[in-house]
Amino acid sequence: MSSHHDRPRLARDLEALGALTRRRQFLQLLACASLVPLLGCASEDSPGASADGDQGDGGTSTTPTTDSCAKIPEETAGPYPADGSNGVNALALSGIVRSDIRSSIAGASATAEGITLTVELTLVNVDDGCRKSAGYAVYLWHCDREGRYSLYSAGVTEQNYLRGVQESDEEGTVTFTTIFPGCYAGRMPHIHFEVYSSLDVAIDAKNKLATSQLAFPLAPCNEVFATSGYEASVANLSAISFSSDNVFRDGTELQLANVTGGVEAGYVATLTVGVSG
Repeated sequence: MSSHHDRPRLARDLEALGALTRRRQFLQLLACASLVPLLGCASEDSPGASADGDQGDGGTSTTPTTDSCAKIPEETAGPYPADGSNGVNALALSGIVRSDIRSSIAGASATAEGITLTVELTLVNVDDGCRKSAGYAVYLWHCDREGRYSLYSAGVTEQNYLRGVQESDEEGTVTFTTIFPGCYAGRMPHIHFEVYSSLDVAIDAKNKLATSQLAFPLAPCNEVFATSGYEASVANLSAISFSSDNVFRDGTELQLANVTGGVEAGYVATLTVGVSG
């Protein structure tokens, strides 16, 4: 046991240790300050850090990484949902429960042309530790490569392609085969979807648990829009960014899909969707 004679020495040792610690902290701050122009020394919580990789106009968006168990942001269904909320209900069509949504159904016959895209959404229950949720239903829809929505836009009011419903499997996943959507004026490329507790109730928007939108990184958008048929999307994309998009400007951390593939073989977009209920 230390005697009272050791206390002055102990005090001196503690003081020296404190001084050394402060010196190390000062040197770290000094080194950081000298490297800011080259590397940046901001912490992950620094104001201005962009979780979704958006760098403003023309910036490159990257896929976010998050381990949090969070509910998908609620977003507008837009003016063209065809979910029974505005007089048109694609959910009532015979054959609407399908994986390949590129062609019209129920007597309509047109097929949407474009680069093949597979969309895989994995549903997790945020009320149960993000356990993968089987038996839910997802209604998914988006515009064609010309920026038109079936059932609404001029030239395709009699068609119902790029709309479909799938039930989540044991892994909580729904899979749709579709085309890469175009970019129309005023919006970043996106896909709409609604989540329902089961197929039985996926017949009207009043039963939905969530409504949200999937966003795309810029790299695959630029690759796709350089191909034939997507010409109008090039100028539209150059005039918009995540920061100016009226849906995604508050961040895309939970909505930005991981996209792999290429224009020849097609792309795969995956996203985890947290729901409550």
